[in-house]
Amino acid sequence: MATERPTPDDAAQHATSTAVDPPGRRRWPRVLAIGMLVAVLLLVVGATLFLAPQPLLPEAAAALASTDAVTYADEGDWLAFTPTDPSATGNATGFIFYPGAKVPAAAYAPAAQAIASAGYPAYIAEMPLDLAILDGNAAADIEAAHPEVTRWVIGGHSLGGVMAAGYAADHQDTVGGLALWAAYPSGDVSGTDLVTSSIYGTLDAGAERMTSLETRAKLPASTAFVAIEGGNHEQMGWYTGQPNDPPATISRADQQAQAVAATLDILEAVAR
Repeated sequence: MATERPTPDDAAQHATSTAVDPPGRRRWPRVLAIGMLVAVLLLVVGATLFLAPQPLLPEAAAALASTDAVTYADEGDWLAFTPTDPSATGNATGFIFYPGAKVPAAAYAPAAQAIASAGYPAYIAEMPLDLAILDGNAAADIEAAHPEVTRWVIGGHSLGGVMAAGYAADHQDTVGGLALWAAYPSGDVSGTDLVTSSIYGTLDAGAERMTSLETRAKLPASTAFVAIEGGNHEQMGWYTGQPNDPPATISRADQQAQAVAATLDILEAVAR
């Protein structure tokens, strides 16, 4: 039986098909799709890791409670710590605090408890994605919700301090004081009448920038620079995992007590 040979037309069609769509070329769309999927997954994982909040220490959660001296409440966009006897200080001065980058508001609850125990209502702003830069005007809502407070001091840790400084400069009709915890302003607030303190740990990697001539020129001439000997960046709150932060040589409780005391000095000055 004779073998059927391909016709010239069949051979040409096969050659054309092979030339136009070789096996290697057919694999490229699949490789590109897989590559794009991997890139997206890496981006999502990277963003998740980058935006992951710093872990809280047990003391932070323990401070989210009422005591004999302080009433605690989660008011939605901020944590509220109100003195049970607001007449103790004889004034209507309150404190608003902006957390550091990627640090949950609860990390500053022990400090807010201490400030409220001294007679000043304290409010810690809850920031979107724990980044104060995403809601620099958070204090406005707190002010509006508490008209019984007529004079304010605003403070913040690190990036929170940067944003707090900007808010204070723009709202001097209600804000009379600024507490910078391991922070410095990005803009110039030197022409304001804000009662200001720059409170920082001497071992903080950014301490030199916080006290530089450039920074001092942006702050009111009366600014008090409060150096906490042996303190670092992380111990301004009750959290852990701060990257590139030298270890402190004093306890967290000691550093917190000094930061709170310096902040109370501002509140007392504004309340007069």
